[in-house]
Amino acid sequence: MKVYLLGFLSAILIGCGTSNNNKSIQKEVNTSWEEHSKGSGPVLFHGIPAYGKTTINYKRNNKTAFKIKLSEPVLLDLADKPEPWGFYQFPTLSRLANGSINANWSLHEDNIQSYGTTDVGSAISKDEGKTWKIQKVDSSLVSGMLMPSGDRIQVIDKKPIKVEDLQLPKVVGKTNFTHRKSNFTFYRLHALPASRQGVYINRLGKGETKWQVDHASLYDPQALRYSFRGYVPVVFWGDIHFAADKSLVAGIYPGYHITDSGVLDWQMGVFFYRSTDEGRSWKIQGRIPYEPDVTLDTVGKRRIGFSEPCYEVLPDGSFLSVIRTTDGDGITNGLGNGPMYYSRSTDLGKTWTKPKAFTGAGVMPRLLQLDNGVLVLSSGRPGVQLRFSTDGKGEVWTDPIEMMPHDNGLKQDEISCGYTGIIPSGPNRFFIIYSDFKHLNEAKEPRKSIKFREVIINKK
Repeated sequence: MKVYLLGFLSAILIGCGTSNNNKSIQKEVNTSWEEHSKGSGPVLFHGIPAYGKTTINYKRNNKTAFKIKLSEPVLLDLADKPEPWGFYQFPTLSRLANGSINANWSLHEDNIQSYGTTDVGSAISKDEGKTWKIQKVDSSLVSGMLMPSGDRIQVIDKKPIKVEDLQLPKVVGKTNFTHRKSNFTFYRLHALPASRQGVYINRLGKGETKWQVDHASLYDPQALRYSFRGYVPVVFWGDIHFAADKSLVAGIYPGYHITDSGVLDWQMGVFFYRSTDEGRSWKIQGRIPYEPDVTLDTVGKRRIGFSEPCYEVLPDGSFLSVIRTTDGDGITNGLGNGPMYYSRSTDLGKTWTKPKAFTGAGVMPRLLQLDNGVLVLSSGRPGVQLRFSTDGKGEVWTDPIEMMPHDNGLKQDEISCGYTGIIPSGPNRFFIIYSDFKHLNEAKEPRKSIKFREVIINKK
């Protein structure tokens, strides 16, 4: 079972009303596609178009490998005016305790001062995505992650604290990115004030109706935390899963630390923490340090590092992590598109294989293991893509399915934020939510929107 750690966003009111499904009257598109990316490496190319209701006969070596059906997109919400970056973006999906589907999306600026904000959109579907209602969610129905004891937990963001309001320890180093507007200042985790240590977790006790905030401990003698633009946040973003031994393992970012040789690793890595007491305390389990493939990404050594990891527990109990390196849009900030990497662990996240680049670009990857053996990967920027793997390891992937039109220009954040949410809807199907910045309103004006679809995939 997985929880996406993007804040406790599910119990928010943004108004009432029923969404306009905005279903087009286009006929279903039937496509036959012969795979052509096998062995080509992480090359950025436009994949299989599936903008509306689409059925794909996906072929590998001239034989049908998959039958894939994508429903017509359902419009959940539409901005009524042009909106800046951060609004109508970063959508997530979850199941409520009563089985309904809850969709959330950002309605605030994308900056450090917004961490812990409650300015989000929220919609509920009680009929498996057929109809939606914009409404407040009763916090007692938020499912979080169900523990063996019957408790439910969910990691939350709290508001960051200003640097001048804290007694901070000695600075151990800083980043020095010339292509970014500001840099991080680092401090030892265990030397920080108590409020800037640990992990904040909402806990709903078994049989209770009110969530309580726990300040869980985090043991990692080499870990660093940072100040940024005058604030010190406490974030623990990523995925949590039950491991085979029933412990909890979290794969999180941002991850900074002092290496075994005593050197500051100033490029972000992915850190894994383990809890044996249902999230009340966490200890370092393993790390995936940033290791760019500079033959494929010539500016790799200058990037901020690995960010936005996802990870999934595969049927054999091994862990697979997929990680972003796209660094800004290459125009207003950052170094532009970078490949996504994957890495595997067979010892509950203690050690990891050397990360391997396998796509041309991608932000906020999401992984979902379906009961029929298909592993789903969603990501975005450019546009929004879906990929599938059935090798049991996540090393061989299909060509991407394109959820919306795009070109391969640099300014990819004008099409979609590229972030998605996915949850299973059956053994061979799943729901996906994403943003579309080019949806036309009744006046034919492009506006930011949030869209929802179901995807069915069968192996042949």
